[in-house]
Amino acid sequence: MRITGALFRRELKSYFATPVAYVFIVIFLVLMGTFTFYLGGFYEQGQADLRSFFNFHPWLYLFLVPAISMRLWAEERKSGSVELLMTLPITPWEAVLGKFLAAWAFTGIALALTFPIWITVNYLGDPDNGTILAAYVGSLLMAGGFLAIGSCLSAFTRNQVIAFVISIVVCFGFLLSGFPMVLDMFSGWAPQVIVDAIASLSFLTHFSNISRGVIDFRDLIYFALLIGTFLYANTIVLQWKQAD
Repeated sequence: MRITGALFRRELKSYFATPVAYVFIVIFLVLMGTFTFYLGGFYEQGQADLRSFFNFHPWLYLFLVPAISMRLWAEERKSGSVELLMTLPITPWEAVLGKFLAAWAFTGIALALTFPIWITVNYLGDPDNGTILAAYVGSLLMAGGFLAIGSCLSAFTRNQVIAFVISIVVCFGFLLSGFPMVLDMFSGWAPQVIVDAIASLSFLTHFSNISRGVIDFRDLIYFALLIGTFLYANTIVLQWKQAD
């Protein structure tokens, strides 16, 4: 854990060593505000809640989070620094975990900077702050799921653009897996247990439960298993590429 912590701190500092991190945070906050107050009709709803704010999180993450994850390993492989990293007294799992946690912390910082919206809704009314806090937790977990997928796919290629596009496609599949139009493709021939399993993979299903203030243990397990599975796959890909 000491080595992982050192890598985590190094990676997190590297985000703020260039203007890219600040540009990303500004874009993230501007889009969040625009979607909430204009497209989401925050004022028109006349309700003291942040549903119009959290409803757009999955779709913003679909494009913004892969922009973070695409560089995690594709850049390392392109520059050749991944070979140097693997010569250090650190296991592939520690490297994967350290870089993932740094990217997740950076995303969490961007999410935390949306706190003025929370203050605004408290100023205008009397919201259920417990529900809002739960929604923030769900949003952070969902971002972790997107990052784990993107990190794993980034390890497959040296090209960041390819990693970005493939991550969007795969994450989009996880978003749509709970939609009726997708389930209808399987319901006609597949057993119901398979249809239910596909529906249970949806980010939207689990995030919507948490964003309503219902913290179900099954939703937490879903995100934990999703993140753990893709990080483990990330480790295997690195070991496979290292052996080539």
